[in-house]
Amino acid sequence: MLKKNNMLVYILAVGVFGILNTEMGFVGVLPFIASQFDVSIMEAGTLVSLFALGVAIAGPTMPLLFSGINRKLVMLMVLGIFILGNIVSIFAPNFTILLIARVIPAFFHPIYCSLAFSVAAASVKPELAPKAVTKIVIGVSAGMVIGVPISNFIAGAFSLKMALSFFAFINVFVFLVTLIFVPSMPVKQRLSYGSQISVLKKPMLLISILAVILMNGAVFGVFNYLAEYLGHVTAVSLSTTSVMLFVYGAMNIFGSMLAGELLTRNALHTVRFFIIALFGMYSLLFLGGQFLIPMIILTILWGLLGGINANATQYWISHAAPEAPDLANGVFLTSANLGTTLGTAVGGVFIAEWGTPYVVLVGLSFIALAGLVIFAQINCLTEKNSLNLKKVLELESSPGIILKKKKKNTVL
Repeated sequence: MLKKNNMLVYILAVGVFGILNTEMGFVGVLPFIASQFDVSIMEAGTLVSLFALGVAIAGPTMPLLFSGINRKLVMLMVLGIFILGNIVSIFAPNFTILLIARVIPAFFHPIYCSLAFSVAAASVKPELAPKAVTKIVIGVSAGMVIGVPISNFIAGAFSLKMALSFFAFINVFVFLVTLIFVPSMPVKQRLSYGSQISVLKKPMLLISILAVILMNGAVFGVFNYLAEYLGHVTAVSLSTTSVMLFVYGAMNIFGSMLAGELLTRNALHTVRFFIIALFGMYSLLFLGGQFLIPMIILTILWGLLGGINANATQYWISHAAPEAPDLANGVFLTSANLGTTLGTAVGGVFIAEWGTPYVVLVGLSFIALAGLVIFAQINCLTEKNSLNLKKVLELESSPGIILKKKKKNTVL
């Protein structure tokens, strides 16, 4: 049973790699798309930004709509839609068709990723859930950071169609593996839409959403300009920039693996550590980002913290609404995308107004705000737990309770 559960988690991890690879891999082929379809880089960039917008819109709704359907059928449906979108992209006669083939699958993206998180967590004992979810996050991280250089290499060495075919191949592979090896997974206890939506009224969930938006904004508001920062501030060559981006990606995956162990041991300490460490790292980056050796060390640390962030933010929202896991994971995806979009937009403003070195201040500002929200939330939870414990102790020590206990002992 354990082996079957492990295999299921690994299939889901490869599945989210294929989904995220389709999303982020386009970043690596934007120049080739602009050239082939005779559009500007800015227009080609809408293939990425509109996809992210579709994910953000669909995050809270689509996982909810499909939450009562057999998990395996839902997985196959989403993978099938992505395969169809990949095939249309390969043979798209114009940019408009390519854009449509990109945007439609985006609305189904949160269904698969939300399901992957939920199924992975449910396949093991509760205390081991963070480790199982870590495998899914590694797939997400790999899709985000490995898909870009791979697609760029294939498009440059062979052709744009070959790069787009790579996206399709991964999704076809996962579709077949899912069809053959994943058992039927009917939903045994279907939650009503009303009961799931009601969790959105929970103050702790709303605070968690704000925290995740700020944490993701802190990471991606600076990371999305890392290549430009390395070129203009650290003043390294394009080849060195590529190597450092690869280092960041490798450390990001390692950070995801490390986060699973840390969250299992003590989730609150892990989140606190992330907030303080990222603030410290950005402070050092602002002071010494122009020097190569310190920048290499900071990039390694940055990658580790980026991997921890992906796990910590998913944990933070899913544990704020455990009674509706599919909806919670959908909300996580929306929050993460909103944070990325907001952070990137603010980072662009800082670069335009004050210059590339000052984009680091965006990360510092976002993580400082996230720290205020997180620490306030932790204090509220601590005070609430203390009050609950105090009430229990007072109740158990009251004369009435003592009398009942004595009476019960006498009867026994």
